[in-house]
Amino acid sequence: MKLHYKGKYDLNPDSLPHQPHKPNAVPFKEAKDTKTMAMICNIAAFLLLIPLLIILFFRCGRNGLINLFWGSLLSMLCLFPHEILHAVCFKEDVYLYTNFKQGMLFVVGTETMSKSRFIIMSLLPNLIFGFIPYIIAMIIPSASILGAFGAVSICMGVGDYYNAIHALVQMPKGSRTYLHKFNSFWYIPER
Repeated sequence: MKLHYKGKYDLNPDSLPHQPHKPNAVPFKEAKDTKTMAMICNIAAFLLLIPLLIILFFRCGRNGLINLFWGSLLSMLCLFPHEILHAVCFKEDVYLYTNFKQGMLFVVGTETMSKSRFIIMSLLPNLIFGFIPYIIAMIIPSASILGAFGAVSICMGVGDYYNAIHALVQMPKGSRTYLHKFNSFWYIPER
């Protein structure tokens, strides 16, 4: 994997690295642009945060909510490491973009992936920065700062769950996926 930092995304999908479509490629049924994707993900993240914080409060007490500021700060510091964890799942060139205006950072690559590798790539950072710290706080309530960090990180990964769910539901057995501009496609390799 070779990571290329590209900076601010100009909202033009044609500017993203991409290869020609594979034969018989099928687009994922997903948001067609970053504005729609950001709106869906931001609403879902907010709705997910509420029950996570309620659970954190009942398990860790007031400290869970008091540590929300520190957990949020830690989550912000993990934005780039989050994307790096996505990037390490690629074997070839991968490109990192920022889109702070719509609350997004993302990586794209032009290689194809199996369904399972795509799902692992999508979920890996959320497991490391979100679910593991949150579960630790559920086991050890005095680690409430980890719970707050995990809760915010879990919510920041909503776009990744969105991608993983689309792969699980839409990709048939034996298919492969790839990114083309801003959207994902799947295809069955010719034998």
